Amino acid sequence: MIEYRGYDEDLLSPLSEMSISEGWDSFRDPETARNAFTSPGCIIVAAFDGETPVGFIQLQTDRGIHAHISNILVLSSYRGNGIGRRLVELAFDQSGAKYIDLVSTEGSDEFYRSFEHEEFPGFRIYPRGRG
Repeated sequence: MIEYRGYDEDLLSPLSEMSISEGWDSFRDPETARNAFTSPGCIIVAAFDGETPVGFIQLQTDRGIHAHISNILVLSSYRGNGIGRRLVELAFDQSGAKYIDLVSTEGSDEFYRSFEHEEFPGFRIYPRGRG
């Protein structure tokens, strides 16, 4: 049975390790991960199978109008079981927002299309001089 939990400090290491195991380096540094997970307006919901983390969502919100999915990850061996959908629903419920924007990655479009949605092009802007 999958259990869903909000963020607490005990999740820092398991969520970082899960991200790294799936090839994500963004949360490799513990202090960077802590800052990201605890920033104002940030909602973290994690999915666990027993004590094993199997997914999480990081959502940013203004708690009134807009929210943005910054990251969502479900371990490949757990995909297709409704975990990602439930993570989105739980985070959205907590956000107070009227809608969520996101940038999808290759292979995830059909998942997002399964929600009531509006599709439009987007951009990711980086600082000048990014290596």
